[in-house]
Parts: sequence; C-alpha cells; structure tokens
Amino acid sequence: MNLPQPSRRHILLACAGGLAAAALPGTAHARAADVIEPDIDGTAQWQARAPQGPTELVGKRPTKIIVHHTVSANTSDISRAQAHRHAHWVQDLHMDKNGWTDTGYHFLISRGGWITEGRHRSLSTLRGGSDFVLGAHTSGQNDQAIGIANEGAYHDGAQPPRAQWEVLVALCAYVCGKYGIAPSRLYGHKDFGDT
Repeated sequence: MNLPQPSRRHILLACAGGLAAAALPGTAHARAADVIEPDIDGTAQWQARAPQGPTELVGKRPTKIIVHHTVSANTSDISRAQAHRHAHWVQDLHMDKNGWTDTGYHFLISRGGWITEGRHRSLSTLRGGSDFVLGAHTSGQNDQAIGIANEGAYHDGAQPPRAQWEVLVALCAYVCGKYGIAPSRLYGHKDFGDT
C-alpha cells in the first residue's frame, strides 16, 4: 500500500506538539517544568552588538511561532563558534543592510544544533513567559509571533541536519510550553509570504 509521506512540517508539528502537550496544564498530568529549556547562548555569550535603539516589548504573550531559514550557506562547520559567527552575520545583515535596530529573529539555530538568542531580551522574556520582544521577521506578524531562523538554505528539497532539526523541535516545544502556544500554531515563513 502506498501511503503519502508526511511533510517535514507535519513531523515538526507532531514532535513539538507531543513535547509541548506534556508542558501544557491539564494534559498528561504534566507541568510546564516538564519541558526542559534547551541550551541557548544569549546575546552576551556570542558578543552581539548593542541594539541601535530601544528593545520594544509587545505587552502580551505571542500566539504563534514562525520558522524561517536564513538562506545562508549549508556549511559543514557544526561548531558552536560557527553558530556565533552566523549570529553575527545575521545581526550585521539586519542592522547594516536592512536598517533594523537589532537581529529580526528571536532565536537562531545553527546547522550544528546550537541555539543563539537573536534579538536582545528574547531569552529573558521567554523565561518569564508573559511577554515577548517585538521582532522583525514576518510582515504583519511581528507583534504576534516568535521568529526562529535556521542557518542554511532549504529550498528545492534540501534537508536540515538531524542536530538542527532536533533542536528546532525542542525549542518549539519549550516556547509552546512557556507561552501556552498550541502546537497547531507553528508556521513556516512561506505561510505568510515569499521566502
């Protein structure tokens, strides 16, 4: 029997949904503490530039997550140092070329599976679970969504490395658990516009 193959998006939703369900009140007799915070290098750890203006808080919880790719090289360097170089590259692009105050994404995930905080204060507000930083990643969605960008280019069927994929699932589950976001509210940037 030929069954249709699930898309990577459906797999992400299922994996993150299973992990996040364990963190949502009233599901599977679990508590929010059951979803463990993944290892995230804050802006101080990767020595980010200071923002070129104030970091604006939205004043409410986000209602969705939007997953992106940075359309950068699909490097074979999976080191933490490469994750930090990539975070600098994205911040420089967003601040110097786009004219934004800081990195547009809240979090970045390297091909080696290292997570870096993108926009300043994203990590501290995530840990607090009641507010988030206004991003600059998806037109019309920045005051509603956490933006997570994956290092690399995934057009034309390219697949992310396993380490990157697993960390993306873990980060999405953690964000869903901290903010009470339903796993069905995970989207790709292409759901809102061209990438």
